[in-house]
Amino acid sequence: MNTDKLSVRLGTVAKYVPSGSRVADIGSDHAYLPCYLVKNNEVTFAIAGEVVAGPYQSAKKNVLAEGLEGMVSVRMGDGLEVLEPGEVDCITIAGMGGTLIISILDTGKEKLSSVTRLVLQPNINAMAIRQWFIENGWQLIAEEILEEDGKIYEVLVGEKGNSESNYDKAQIERELLVGPFLSRERNQAFRKKWSLEKKNWQRIYQQLEGSAEPTAETLEKKQELLKKIRLVEEVLKDEESKWT
Repeated sequence: MNTDKLSVRLGTVAKYVPSGSRVADIGSDHAYLPCYLVKNNEVTFAIAGEVVAGPYQSAKKNVLAEGLEGMVSVRMGDGLEVLEPGEVDCITIAGMGGTLIISILDTGKEKLSSVTRLVLQPNINAMAIRQWFIENGWQLIAEEILEEDGKIYEVLVGEKGNSESNYDKAQIERELLVGPFLSRERNQAFRKKWSLEKKNWQRIYQQLEGSAEPTAETLEKKQELLKKIRLVEEVLKDEESKWT
């Protein structure tokens, strides 16, 4: 293991952890991120939380090998139950689905009172996190989208504040889907992600079109797909499709 250098994905997460903070990395796996942050003097204390026995043991082993057991506390438990109230001011959760991330935050909501920043990297469904931020008084302050080893990742950063600021109110549905910061930058990873998503939705739509007897559920699904396709086409300024 080399905790001196992180993957691009985890390096992007690390970039948004405030210097001097006390951080908890939930679902820490091998504790790469907490070890890196401590070794580079980015944080004063870190917790590596893990619910699965194998990765928990791996994290403990890695922290011991790095001689960081005094600064990185490895704990086994489900989500935020590994934290004491007031123990950290930054939480990172990376490598899970967006729905699971918000479930972790909802279940451990009482542990968020001292937390001033959330750095979240959902593998899918970042939209759910943006919606959760708005519903729970967290302001989306930064986003990044990147590609590594053929996979595309989004990193979302939230702080307590005006949850609807940084969104274009007239385009909020679209910006919740693709991200207000990301849709303005529209880098290569962004265009690739949404081009692929659009093609996938179109394929599913065509399959539903071919169903013999459309049900109410099928019709609802088709409308939902059309809406998302149109929203993405607006962002990509795609003139080629003629969806109606």
